[in-house]
Amino acid sequence: MLESQWLAAAKQNSSYRAARDSDFIRLADITSFIRQRILLIMTCPFFGLLSSGFYVATTDSIFTARTQILIEPKIPELLQKQSSEINLSLDTSQIETQLAVLRSEKIAGMVIEELSLIDDPKFKPQTLSITERFERIAEMVGEAFGVKEGSQIQTSPPPSTVAGATETPDITVEALEFLRRRRAVETFSEGLRVQRVGVSYAIDITFNSLDPVLAAKVANATAGAFVREQVETRTASAQEGVDWLEKRIEEVRIQMNLATQMTQEFRAKHDYRVGRQLGATIVDGQVAPSGEEESAEPTGPTLEELEVTAETYRRMYESLLAGFTNSVNQQPFLIADARVITPATRPLAPSQPRKKLVLALGLLAGLMAGIGLAFARHTLDRTIRTPRQIRDELGLNCVGELPAARILGGFGQLDDVLRHPKSPFSLSLRSIRAAISLADVAHPLRCIGVTSVSPGDGKSTVASNLAALYAVSGVRTLVIDADIFHSALTNRLLYARASAGENLDNIKEQIRFVPGPQFDLLPSHVSAAHRLITPKHMEALIDELESYEAIIVDLPPFTSGVHVLAAASVLDGVLIVTEWGKTPFDLVAELSRILQVTKTNVIGVVMTKVRCLSTRQYRGRVTQAAS
Repeated sequence: MLESQWLAAAKQNSSYRAARDSDFIRLADITSFIRQRILLIMTCPFFGLLSSGFYVATTDSIFTARTQILIEPKIPELLQKQSSEINLSLDTSQIETQLAVLRSEKIAGMVIEELSLIDDPKFKPQTLSITERFERIAEMVGEAFGVKEGSQIQTSPPPSTVAGATETPDITVEALEFLRRRRAVETFSEGLRVQRVGVSYAIDITFNSLDPVLAAKVANATAGAFVREQVETRTASAQEGVDWLEKRIEEVRIQMNLATQMTQEFRAKHDYRVGRQLGATIVDGQVAPSGEEESAEPTGPTLEELEVTAETYRRMYESLLAGFTNSVNQQPFLIADARVITPATRPLAPSQPRKKLVLALGLLAGLMAGIGLAFARHTLDRTIRTPRQIRDELGLNCVGELPAARILGGFGQLDDVLRHPKSPFSLSLRSIRAAISLADVAHPLRCIGVTSVSPGDGKSTVASNLAALYAVSGVRTLVIDADIFHSALTNRLLYARASAGENLDNIKEQIRFVPGPQFDLLPSHVSAAHRLITPKHMEALIDELESYEAIIVDLPPFTSGVHVLAAASVLDGVLIVTEWGKTPFDLVAELSRILQVTKTNVIGVVMTKVRCLSTRQYRGRVTQAAS
């Protein structure tokens, strides 16, 4: 019932929040973020570098051979005779056409056939799986340590073998050969790169291969096939023109002979009638009959018309014969518009993988991933980590940051402040005591409570060491173990247990002196017997113990229930202990609200097990004092 009322009251008074100093990100915030997440930020680049190194170590070296050809515009012979200053240029579409020819399957087929690449094992690509990459790494490690493994890495079988094994038995030899050729063409297209050099007429031809010698051969063969393809294309076109001229010359010759014969017959007869008609159809070199009967009346061309026709056919014949002669004479001198200006040579170093670039990219990608993950985790993290977070979100002061007392883990012993007085933990605790002394000068804090959200936050260690500081300074100090649910102080400082017949009515008789820390301790079983967790009994006990100058009360944690914190209202002040990076912020805020509802004076918050101290000057003082 009491717990429900306090929770309701806490929700009604949850509007308090201290004004934030600034909404801008400061350099100190960035530095604190890096210090807190440095492990995650540095782990991701390490794995990124490891992954890129694994890729580089298990990837075959690829060599790139480069050749260069020049496309020259062809100037027509007529323009060459007219002026020597005429300069024809190729536009972009013409250059792109030449590039398309270089990338065509016709060029690929010519190169594959010339170099017999279908049967060349070095030409076939090799794609490694993750398992094969790990096997390759194992083999490298074995070779480095001189261990020879019994099973060698099996390379992937040729594509043709795989295809033949997976296909049905009914597949024909022609189909297998077609598949092999298609895979060779695809491999050739994947390794070939063709591009124009700037805005010039030069074209770069590069080819990638696992073998540097083969890469140079394929690049040179590609350039040669392109030049040879141009010559063959022009030769075929010229041959077609010659064949057409031969056929046309034969037809014109027959027409010319027929016209001459008709002219001679006309002159011999001295007649206007001619037995053959001009323009008769010629079939297989003979004049085909027209199928019309000769007219009874004398009709036909005149002598002048026959002579003109015969002369016309003679000139046509001479023109065609001259063109035929020129075509036959020029055919052996056909040249291509492209020429090789830089032949490919054997590359000395592999072009891929670019080891330094891959490693740098892996490192950069890992760093970016680490920063992204750290930022995401920082955004989603709702635990107490910085004093500014306590001040801005809770409106409370962070009176101290206690680092871990031991490097390998743990928060420290109950008397570490006496065992190691120069340690960062002890110096931090002394700063906390000074902050408590300055909390209220008009009314010194005599009764101080120490509580936390959960049992593992280190509140008992803080209470014990704080009491030890008071005790060694000459202040008579009493520690009340009011945490009846865990009793860390009683179990670790007092080895004797309460007997069944022991009288617990007299509280002063139950107080035990602790030799090491040199303070008095009221065990937890006495606190449970007298119900010191209630304000009334706690206040009566404090009035009874007037001889003590400082009383430290180890209160139960917040997770034990709200009602167990009722005794905090009669104390002069309460310290809230939180574990750095573990204590949820929402629970601390709820604990703070409940203490405010009960009119409890909250001195501040103490962070324990801090891995990254937030104050540079404080760290400097700690280092100087420790040295």
